[in-house]
Amino acid sequence: MKSEYPLIVSKNISRINPLSLDDYIKNGGIEALKKALKQTPEHIVSEITKSKLRGRGGAGFPTGLKQSFTKNSCSDCEKYIICNADEGEPGTFKDKYLMENDPFTVLEGIIISAYAINAKKGFIYIRGEYDKSIKTVENAVNQFYNYKFLGSNILNSNFSFDLEIFLGAGSYLCGEELTLIESIEGKRGYPRIKPPFPAEKGLWNKPTLVNNVETFANIPYIILNGSEKYLSIGTHESKGTKLFCVSGNVNKPGVYELPFGITLREIIFNICQGMKDGFSFKGALIGGAAGTFIDETMLDCPLAYETLKEKDATLGSGAIIIIDDKINLKNLLSNILEFFKHESCGKCVPCRIGTTLIYEKSKNKNINEDDLLWILKQTEYMAKTSLCPLGQSPILPVKSIIKYFSKEIVSYEQKN
Repeated sequence: MKSEYPLIVSKNISRINPLSLDDYIKNGGIEALKKALKQTPEHIVSEITKSKLRGRGGAGFPTGLKQSFTKNSCSDCEKYIICNADEGEPGTFKDKYLMENDPFTVLEGIIISAYAINAKKGFIYIRGEYDKSIKTVENAVNQFYNYKFLGSNILNSNFSFDLEIFLGAGSYLCGEELTLIESIEGKRGYPRIKPPFPAEKGLWNKPTLVNNVETFANIPYIILNGSEKYLSIGTHESKGTKLFCVSGNVNKPGVYELPFGITLREIIFNICQGMKDGFSFKGALIGGAAGTFIDETMLDCPLAYETLKEKDATLGSGAIIIIDDKINLKNLLSNILEFFKHESCGKCVPCRIGTTLIYEKSKNKNINEDDLLWILKQTEYMAKTSLCPLGQSPILPVKSIIKYFSKEIVSYEQKN
C-alpha cells in the first residue's frame, strides 16, 4: 500500500499482533474509548454527524443520523447494537480483512457507539464460513472482558455493555439489517416490511443500531482526532477512506484502504501494478453482484458516492471485480442472475418468480436485444415491488451491462 495515502481503519494492520490486546494498547488503542467516556453521548453523536461518515456496508446511509434516530427513539427504553459482519456480497472480503488483522478497532468502535445511544447489549453477526474471523474476534472479545473494556462499569465509568458473537448460517439475505435481526431472534431469515426501521423497532422490537464492520472501525479515529480532521480526507460529499476489494487479473489483487476520490485507473495501474501479462482491461463490476458494470470510459471517474451516482453507477460495498478481454460477459451476467435466483428467500412473488425468469432467459444460446430489454423490464418491475434489497438489486447489474456491453453480449454466439 502506498504510504502517501492516509490510513484510518487499517492503520494497525501489520503493526500489531491481532491476537494481542497489549499490542493494540501500545499502539494507541483504547484512547478513543477513554476520551469518549469523558464526553456526553450527545457530543459523540454530534461529532459522528459532523464527520459525514456514511455506512460502509453498501447503502451509504449517514452514520450520525442512524445513531441519532436510535438514541432519540425513546429516552429510557432498552436498546441494542449490532455489528453486521455477515459480508455475503460476491467480491467483497474487506470485513474479513479487518476482523482477522485488527478486531480491536472494530470492538472499540462498537463500544463507543453503544455508549452514544445508551445500548447495554450488542451482537456481532459474523458469517458462519469465516472461521478465522470468528476465532480472532472471539479472542478479542474475551480479552476486552478480561481488561474490563466490556462488562460492568467500563473504565470505572457508569457505562456497562455486554457483547456477544452470533454466527450466520450462510444466507446472503441475512446481510440485510432487518433479515439479520430476524435471524438473531431465532426465526427464518425472511425480510421484514419497512417501516418500521431498526432505529424504531429492531431486535425484539427495541430500538437497534445496525452498522457494518468497516463503519464501526472509523469511529475511534473520528473521536480521537475530531471530525474536522476526518473531513479533510476524501471528496466534498464522501469523507474519509474506503476499503476497496480488488479481484481479477491484475498483478496485485487485494484489499486497499484509499481515500474517496481516487480513480479506477490509479487503483488498477498504480496500486495493483497493472493487468497481468496477456490480459487487457475491458471493464469492472463495482459493488459486487448487486453492483454496476462500467467500461474504460469510467477509468478516470473519481470513486465517490456522488460522482458515481452522476454516472448511474454505485460504490456499494467497495468490491472491484476487474473484467478482462477474455471474460465471457454473457456467462458472467447469467452467473450473477443465477446467484440472485439461488439466494432469493421466496417470500415475495416478484423476487421468487422474477429471479427465475430472468435467469432462464439469460441462458438462451442466441440472446438478442429484445431478450436483454425483456430482462431489464422484469428487473424494473422487481425493483418496484420486491420486499427487500435482493429483489431490488438485479436491475443494477442488468441495466449497466446493457449500457456498456449489450452489443458484445448479443454478438457473442455469432463470434464463437
